[in-house]
Amino acid sequence: MIEKNLSFLGAGAIAEALIRGLLDAGAARADRIRVANRWDGQKRDSLARRYGVVAVERPEAIRLGEVLILAMKPKDAGDALVEVRDHLLGQPLILSVLAGIPTEWIERQLGGQIPVIRAMPNTSCRVGESATALAPGRYATAEQMNLAEQIFAAVGRVVVVPESQMDAVTGLSGSGPAYVYYLAEALMASGREMGLDEKVCRGLVEQTLYGAALMLRNTEESPETLRRQVTSPGGTTEAGIQVLELRHVAEALREAVRRAAERSRELQEAFAESAASEADG
Repeated sequence: MIEKNLSFLGAGAIAEALIRGLLDAGAARADRIRVANRWDGQKRDSLARRYGVVAVERPEAIRLGEVLILAMKPKDAGDALVEVRDHLLGQPLILSVLAGIPTEWIERQLGGQIPVIRAMPNTSCRVGESATALAPGRYATAEQMNLAEQIFAAVGRVVVVPESQMDAVTGLSGSGPAYVYYLAEALMASGREMGLDEKVCRGLVEQTLYGAALMLRNTEESPETLRRQVTSPGGTTEAGIQVLELRHVAEALREAVRRAAERSRELQEAFAESAASEADG
């Protein structure tokens, strides 16, 4: 059980997924979770009704939170952090799920040696199966990292990486679900083209992807070994794999991850330039 007051600044999909995960896992009590949302009070109030958490205005959430989870839209981060700085009491742990915003910038906006940890979950947190990477800022302690791991473990698997690797994480697991859905689209389309019913296609593709993922998780075999176990010489799977190799699908996937990581860096650089311009102005 996490014996801390948790304050969510933002009431969107990630905030809801974390709240649901924490409560379902029995990792936190609803009466110790506060939710504030600057622009849409109905979202905040809806979460309070659905999960029994406490709906408050942002200043109260900031003052009472021992852990502040920054879950607003990245474009609203500047104004939100001004309000956090104005109402901050002590040195709570700041958990940021703001894509593309480095911990150093958040530390600078808040002033002082404020512990900040950056998190990159993916959309599978909605079903409690996120792949989340955590990166500590300069002032985050090992104990605080452990607390952050407890929080995000409620919605999936957690790894810790240096912040310099967060762009790579974004390209791999942040964007990764979209690559899997793209594959699912293609598989379902091929089934329909060969006369299978839509419902049958979806059921077969869902279970195939789910079963393959469980094999990866629950065995110690490498993906290559698992692939070879399915690929009998001269068989149907080998024929299919030969087409994928002919079309350079593996190379295309690697390039997709690289390009997504590059775009993450570009967006972070653009954010830094914009922030610097605003500061100068």
